[in-house]
Amino acid sequence: MNKPELLAPAGSLEKGRMALLYGADAVYLGGKAFGLRAFAANFSLEEIREMAAFAHEMGKKVYVTVNIFPHNSDLPPLPEYLRNLDAAGVDALLVSDLGVWNTAREVAPRLDLHVSTQANVTNWATARAWEQLGASRVVLARELTLAQIRHIIESIRKEGVKGPSGELLRVEIFAHGALCVAVSGKCHMSLAAYNSSANRGACFQNCRRAYRVTDEETGNELVIDNKYVMSPKDLCTIPVLDQLLDAGVSVLKLEGRGRSSDYVRTVTSVYREAARACQDGTFSS
Repeated sequence: MNKPELLAPAGSLEKGRMALLYGADAVYLGGKAFGLRAFAANFSLEEIREMAAFAHEMGKKVYVTVNIFPHNSDLPPLPEYLRNLDAAGVDALLVSDLGVWNTAREVAPRLDLHVSTQANVTNWATARAWEQLGASRVVLARELTLAQIRHIIESIRKEGVKGPSGELLRVEIFAHGALCVAVSGKCHMSLAAYNSSANRGACFQNCRRAYRVTDEETGNELVIDNKYVMSPKDLCTIPVLDQLLDAGVSVLKLEGRGRSSDYVRTVTSVYREAARACQDGTFSS
């Protein structure tokens, strides 16, 4: 069983350093534009440069989210922003939109490109199509089952789907953290309620509030113990981590850029220890 890359969230310089010190192989973060966390304390270019330098000193990597679905008005500053990320020393970009993807290949060809989960990759043929466009990895849709993940990876190996480096396309999954009510995060609930689009980084997360569901014909209310009928339970793959790694998952992604430094430290160290136990055969769920 190969050692998986453990990819942790960096909501700030402090959290990014914490993740790398406690076992992450790489961190992902958002800049001041073009990411899906518009309300977070995102990184300035100088902070991105500092984060990249810290990671590289440890032999680790930094990825930046450029994964909104932009409108025409969003596009003019994109090329310069991508060039600045390249100059800051980041290692890869997480991208959802094909137009953003092509722009990145044109203006920052050094950078690896990862297909964000918002691109909704649910089968190996889509993974192959992205590989043909230059992807070095795909982040699978978060709603896939273990059996579906295994089948995608087996098909990638069988078909010889390879990234730009000539290595097999890497498959990344979300291993821990908050899940979105919508398919692969493409939600319109915030847009409908507040005219604030989740797909452009401005989600109000109103699915995570408590709601009552009422049958308008009978007046009966749907009773759910935790009341959070619009939002699924947060993900934790520790109980099946050995099965995921055995299936060939090569990158474990931890969600939580909005969480505390203590959270990042704890979750990163727990998954690092669990992954190590899977490798040496001492893992027990």
